[in-house]
Amino acid sequence: MKEEDDCWCTQLIDEKGNFNVDGLHSFITSTNFSHCALSYAVVSVMGPQSSGKSTLLNHLFHTNFREMDAFKGRFQTTKGIWIAKCVGIEPFTIAMDLEGTDGRERGEDDTAFEKQSALFALAISDVVLINMWCHDIGREHAANIPLLKTVFQAMMRLFSPRKTTLLFVIRDKTKTPFEHLEPILRDDIQKIWDAVPKPQAHKNTPLSEFFNVAQLRKRFFHSISPGGLAGDRRGAVPASGFSISAQNIWKVIRENKDLDLPAHKVMVATVRCEEIADEKFSRLCSDKVWLALEKAVQQGPVRGFGEKLSSIIDAYLSQYDAEAMFFDEGVRNAKRQHLQSKALDFVFPAYTTMLGHLRSKALDSFKINLEQSLNSGKGFAAAVRMWTRSSMLEFDKACADAAVRQASWDASRVRDKLRRDIDSHAMSVRNAKLSAIMNNFEEQLAKALVNPVECIFETGEKDTWPSIRKLLKRETEAVVSEFLSSVSGFELDEETTERMQQSLRDYARKLVENKARDEAGKILILMKDRFSTVFNHDNNSIPRVWSGKEDIKVITQEARTVSLNLLSDMAAIRLDERPDQIDSILRSALMDGTVSVASSSRGVSTDPLASSTWEEVPPKDTLLTPVQCKSLWRQFQKETEYTVAQAISAQEAYKRSNNWLPPAWAILAMVVLGFNEFMLLLKNPLYLLVTFVVFVLGKAIWVNMNIAGEFRNGTLAGILSISSRFLPAVMNLMKRLTEDAQGFTSPEGMRNS
Repeated sequence: MKEEDDCWCTQLIDEKGNFNVDGLHSFITSTNFSHCALSYAVVSVMGPQSSGKSTLLNHLFHTNFREMDAFKGRFQTTKGIWIAKCVGIEPFTIAMDLEGTDGRERGEDDTAFEKQSALFALAISDVVLINMWCHDIGREHAANIPLLKTVFQAMMRLFSPRKTTLLFVIRDKTKTPFEHLEPILRDDIQKIWDAVPKPQAHKNTPLSEFFNVAQLRKRFFHSISPGGLAGDRRGAVPASGFSISAQNIWKVIRENKDLDLPAHKVMVATVRCEEIADEKFSRLCSDKVWLALEKAVQQGPVRGFGEKLSSIIDAYLSQYDAEAMFFDEGVRNAKRQHLQSKALDFVFPAYTTMLGHLRSKALDSFKINLEQSLNSGKGFAAAVRMWTRSSMLEFDKACADAAVRQASWDASRVRDKLRRDIDSHAMSVRNAKLSAIMNNFEEQLAKALVNPVECIFETGEKDTWPSIRKLLKRETEAVVSEFLSSVSGFELDEETTERMQQSLRDYARKLVENKARDEAGKILILMKDRFSTVFNHDNNSIPRVWSGKEDIKVITQEARTVSLNLLSDMAAIRLDERPDQIDSILRSALMDGTVSVASSSRGVSTDPLASSTWEEVPPKDTLLTPVQCKSLWRQFQKETEYTVAQAISAQEAYKRSNNWLPPAWAILAMVVLGFNEFMLLLKNPLYLLVTFVVFVLGKAIWVNMNIAGEFRNGTLAGILSISSRFLPAVMNLMKRLTEDAQGFTSPEGMRNS
């Protein structure tokens, strides 16, 4: 490459047909040709070897193509195809110097390269200069005839909508006026055109349909303007695609294929637009603003996300439009759409992340607001409706702010998920609240039923189960009423409300049933306690003193009856008010002594307690089977017999302790035998006084030591107790008498003084 005078002369194709890709790239880069878009023109020159083509270009465009030195003889100076920038020409113009025709270096038979280079020049050039000698005009076998045939034949292989301007440069002009030369030249060109084989579609096509024939003038300035030398720009390729276009054209020509320039234009547009799109996408991926936005959205929602992202994408789409605007419209638009789609796919994860943040934010907002509303006493259903509507509106506004203009992304799936999450949370809170309410009322039922039911069972009255049923109904209805008031804000459907009410009723019933089963498990203890209470206390709950006046048999019967009532109450659960015969069966079998005997004729037992079920009582309500009741009663009788025996012993001891007088015969004997002593006492008052004092002291000791009470526990026990307490009792009595005597004499002495 030559850089002299800024023309950057470069060999594009060497004499062997090798395309200089690197050289063309360097030429485009050095001359900033790629920025010209469609504002450029290509001028090429054809002609016989040594006809001064390079010299012509150098003089016209101030290029520095290598020229032939005439003093060294005629030889091939330009080999292959060279290009250079035309200096001082606007718009940007490329001059292309082709290897001369009819050169002896290639020989007569090697015309392939001439035809290929001519076709290449016609394909990419806006203006083709045909350099010819003046004396060849009108000659049948002139040097320019093969050249023109080559040009026209090449043109037949082009499928191009635009016309190429042919400028005939006549050198070494003779004295013949130009007005005379022009018709001859036109006639020669037309004859050559007519002689060139054409496809059927162009059999009668005039030369003017393919070429603009003009005079060589100074019209290269603004040559691409309307009416200029290169005014027909229908097939022009933008400057940024020139390298690809030239390479592909030459490749097709070398492969001896027909050159379809419209299709070629589409191909160039496809390749170049893809390159531009890829370059813009690559820059988008590394864009600092985009990277900062992507990083920010990973940490949380970004205000104005949609507008920021849309602006970034718009910037690169605008850059693409500016660089690809001169390429084929269909290809350009398709590649733009692909770039936009690719860019949107690239940024879509950030968008979904943004939607995720918005969904989480709206859901958190719903949770916080709902909790605050419930804490302030607002109804659950009303609070859920209000904050659901608010959260969904908040999400919709945020989605609109996050929307990307270039995309038609649908946030409905995320919105639906948000709605499901809100509904799920609301349902979770609803269930938790209702569960807490149910637990609270169940605790109330437990407090209201468990202890009172236990107390009723322990009392063992005749109306045990009616009292329990009344208690159960009263407390259950009170709790259910309070429950309905508590859940009114939930706006539950009738079925749910009824189900929860029934659940409370079932729970209350279950409490009573479980308590009954617990009490049935310790029935023997309860029966013994009840027996002991009734047996050892009178009707006023005062402990009994077995003085001998009590009818132990009647009291025992009464105590056992009360215990049997308790056993009857605990035999089955009676919450449904169904009549049964349990009490009468137990009373007749256990208290009346009418336990059946075996039939002698059939040998079948008729004992009503010889069964594991009660008539008219479901198994689920049975607490104690008849067999168990019979067994419990036997054990109860055995364990209470000792208490009865103790009472009988105490009664007999009391009787013995109170019967201290001797028999009547002994009293009579004492009167008869002691008559003399009695008379002696009557005759001697001193003896009578001593006897009286002894009687008083003995009576005091008797009362003070409760001698009668000591003998209630047995004679031996009474004697031992009295012997251990006798001396202290006498000493205590003497002390009290002394103190009383002192208290009596002291006031008297005071009066005497």
